Amino acid sequence: MRRLFFLLFLLLASPVFATGLLDNRPSATLGAASNSADFLPVHEAFKLNLVQADAQTVKLRFVATDGYYLYRHRFQFRTEPADIRLGAPNIPKGEAKHDEFFGDVEVYHGVLDIELPRNDPRAFTLLVGYQGCADKGLCYPPETARLSIDGQGAPLPATAEQGWTWKSLLLFFLAGVGLTFTPCVLPMLPILSGVVLRGQVGGLRGLSLSLAYVLPMAASFAVLGALMGLFGAGLNLQARLQSAWVLVPFAAFFVLFALAMFGLFDIKLPQALSSRLDNLAHRTKGGSLLGAAVLGVLSSLLVSPCVSAPLAGALLYISASGDALGGALKLFALGLGMGAPLLLVATGGAAWLPKSGPWMNTVKNAIGVLLLGLAIGLLSRVLPGPATLLLVGLLAAGVALFLGALEFVVKTPRQRLAQLLGLALLVYALACWYGALSGQGDPLRPLPPPAAASGVEAAKTDAWQTVITPAALDAELAEAKAAGQPVLLDWYADWCIS
Repeated sequence: MRRLFFLLFLLLASPVFATGLLDNRPSATLGAASNSADFLPVHEAFKLNLVQADAQTVKLRFVATDGYYLYRHRFQFRTEPADIRLGAPNIPKGEAKHDEFFGDVEVYHGVLDIELPRNDPRAFTLLVGYQGCADKGLCYPPETARLSIDGQGAPLPATAEQGWTWKSLLLFFLAGVGLTFTPCVLPMLPILSGVVLRGQVGGLRGLSLSLAYVLPMAASFAVLGALMGLFGAGLNLQARLQSAWVLVPFAAFFVLFALAMFGLFDIKLPQALSSRLDNLAHRTKGGSLLGAAVLGVLSSLLVSPCVSAPLAGALLYISASGDALGGALKLFALGLGMGAPLLLVATGGAAWLPKSGPWMNTVKNAIGVLLLGLAIGLLSRVLPGPATLLLVGLLAAGVALFLGALEFVVKTPRQRLAQLLGLALLVYALACWYGALSGQGDPLRPLPPPAAASGVEAAKTDAWQTVITPAALDAELAEAKAAGQPVLLDWYADWCIS
């Protein structure tokens, strides 16, 4: 009997145990009023950046998301190898707080800069220990981040987490390819290939000329990305983005960029600057490697209206990340994607490119929809879940109407397929609106759970009895013993996870 009860206990406890080990979010078993979906993963709640690492100082920057704070007394700093010594950390005075569990402590909301004196020029690994909590009452377990400190003493704008991934670079590359197939860019491709290649299509010469054009163009974009990343890091936009005063204007900019993609207006350089660059481009001779390189740099400045809005949006996104290296790599990938069709033309594969047509307007409109989706994503950080779900439904309904969901007229098979997709999006929009009015906030699960499931869940919740004193616990145990019932005790504290 004891073995059976022990196995039953393991079966009941193992999911909770697994959740505590495998998930960085606070466990849902912390209390009846707590929900793990309400709390960010620890590395999103508290972002650690290595701002500076020279021969004298190592400077760290913590950014606590709005609604979260860090404890001063939980900071720890160690080095590997251990014989490398750092001076006493210079930590600013924090906010006084009377903690229910830790007593009188100092905490930090928002941005915190910590300086560590350094007198050893060798490279080492810095282990940073910290712990923080959410204002809603739950705390994260102690965390330790590992930072590689350069041994040459040069400034190191590295971050605790890599600011770019191969997936993000691939997405920017595909975005560059997509920008090429817009009505402002694709018709210019034959003209551009004639100027750059001068009839030298195919072979090593054609490939080298096209690379001499594409690589400087992508490098110019990369310089813009690096500058915007440094600009964002200097203003600490990554931390300021947690504020509605910044998120809402950024979202408004993305809406304006989307409207530009829909053709309401154009975004261009000032006429004086545009005409001078245009004249310089016309005086540059094609057919040579130097001429192709100069044309590549100039074309990155003379972007067309179809490219200006997405490019401005990408620069805004990069400035918010504050990552110079990641911004440079992402815009370099964007430039490579925009130049990929020219490489295809240079190697004799022009026949593979699609012909100009009305479909290019669809590509342009699709980019506008993506920009609107990005604006909603920014607003979701400050808006309640139901409000975000309303906006998602509005966007889905708009795309559905654009696809002709309610136009019941004679159509071609392709238009019928588009209408079928539009009807599906319209149904999804109605589900989002119904879910928003029901208090839901998840676009992936817009509908509320069935009433029967809610009743079962409530019954399971009501089965738990909360006791906070030893006397109450003894009374419950005595009552269960008298009734001959087994007891499962869930013992926890609000300031730690399972």
